[in-house]
Amino acid sequence: MRDPYMSTYNIGDRVFGHWNKIPFVGSVGNDRVINYNGPEVTVHLDLPIRFDGQIYNVVVVKHKDIKEYR
Repeated sequence: MRDPYMSTYNIGDRVFGHWNKIPFVGSVGNDRVINYNGPEVTVHLDLPIRFDGQIYNVVVVKHKDIKEYR
């Protein structure tokens, strides 16, 4: 049996990162692991991102793509 995942970020933590080479700032919605494919973080963006003709208000990124925003 695997050990339970211990999250790095809490709900509401402010983060900065890049998604598809686009910089963003937002708040963490969830820090999770699904099917042990690796942890991922749901980020609610401060400003929407337009990518490939769609507008995104929430993105899902890996931990390596974000840092705590101070």
